[in-house]
Amino acid sequence: MEQQASKTTDQPTFPLQVDSDHKATVFRPFSISPPHMRAFHLAWISLFSCFFSTFSIPSLLPAIRDDLRLTAADVGTAGAASFCGSIFSRLAMGPACDMFGPRTASAAVSLLTAPAVLAVSFASTAKSFILIRFLIGISLANFVACQFWMASMFSGEVVGAASGVAAGWASAGSGLTQLVMPSVYYFLTHIVKLKPSFAWRAAFTVPALLQILMALAVLAYGQDLPDGKYKRTPNNTNKNYFSILFNGLKNYRGWVLGLTYGFCFGVELTTDNIIAQYFYDRFGVGMETAGAIAASFGFANIVTRPAGGVVSDAMGRRYGMRGRLWSLWAAQTVAAVLCVALGRIESLWGSVLMMCCFSVFVQAASGLTFGVVPFVSKRSLGVISGMTGSGGTLGAVVTELLLFSGSNNNMSTQKSISLMGILMLLSTLPLTLLYFPHSGGMFCGPSHHLNSEQDYYNLLS
Repeated sequence: MEQQASKTTDQPTFPLQVDSDHKATVFRPFSISPPHMRAFHLAWISLFSCFFSTFSIPSLLPAIRDDLRLTAADVGTAGAASFCGSIFSRLAMGPACDMFGPRTASAAVSLLTAPAVLAVSFASTAKSFILIRFLIGISLANFVACQFWMASMFSGEVVGAASGVAAGWASAGSGLTQLVMPSVYYFLTHIVKLKPSFAWRAAFTVPALLQILMALAVLAYGQDLPDGKYKRTPNNTNKNYFSILFNGLKNYRGWVLGLTYGFCFGVELTTDNIIAQYFYDRFGVGMETAGAIAASFGFANIVTRPAGGVVSDAMGRRYGMRGRLWSLWAAQTVAAVLCVALGRIESLWGSVLMMCCFSVFVQAASGLTFGVVPFVSKRSLGVISGMTGSGGTLGAVVTELLLFSGSNNNMSTQKSISLMGILMLLSTLPLTLLYFPHSGGMFCGPSHHLNSEQDYYNLLS
């Protein structure tokens, strides 16, 4: 549903340079000037808290697993459940942002899922643990609100950079939680002298409170648009909405990018879920050490995902769409090879080094994917973005259930990691099928039969 901001008769002034829609034309990530940069920081920190909550459980999984007597199948199913919640919630978040604005939608999903984070403390069976992970996974829908908010505040000249940095910094929450939660657990068991079975439960007050505080900050200090709050206005007809929806769904480019994103961001999510336990079980390191190693994987997002967006823009300026597609293919192919190698290395420090190299390329591939998304469809950009984003979490569900669910007792975790790399490699092949009439594809130049912008609009609608 189309949204418009309430406007005043006086022309507002802004600290940043703006366009005719009052969207910022410059991006200054270390500024907190309202409303643009304040919205940026509120958006990424709110999403950061959701990543922190979602991956706080894997960081304490050795303690939780022993206390609840979870089997490998239980752990794998719970991991997949957390991503299943994200798939459906991301699809629903787009219309929610359209109806209520990104500020309200972001705060609502954080507040609604915070009790689920706290409920981890009361889990007593495998079934309750799996259900709680599903409910917490819903919080990752905040990603859609974050990206929607960036598009509402920044012009096309800088929205790519704003969106990439916001997503990258927020994703670092999956790394920080791997470092913080084991430290909280250590403090509670060694300093406060709580029993381990009670300490891990008490630790989950930290992510729950963080999520609640950030939701309240978004409501108190954020605004949806440069000129104020969203105001609902009726659409012309429901037919227009369904036309946009179906045009997006029938565009094969959206499905290809969803598949590609499923095996870069989806693989990243799966790695966040299993990597601490992998180092704990295979190399016998302590929980705190395993958490610190896993944290380095998530922390790389601070630089790597934004770098992917920057590289995509640079290659696009120089080589057009061909440059964007080849960059995405190259980054994901290198990530796939490194993923295969990670599962085959026998030494601890060799595995840590390979994991760090893998993180650079798999996270950059996520940024490179969303460097292509805005060029797929003018009419159905929101639908294409939703398809691609949901593809990421769907890919995580597939890899979790197929490779890490514990259903195949003959397959080791290291073999599963290598097989995940092979799936990544195969997922890059459909990129060769992408073709954009005005800008070409990986092997073809642009069409010479387009005579107008309307032709371009119709072809990509």
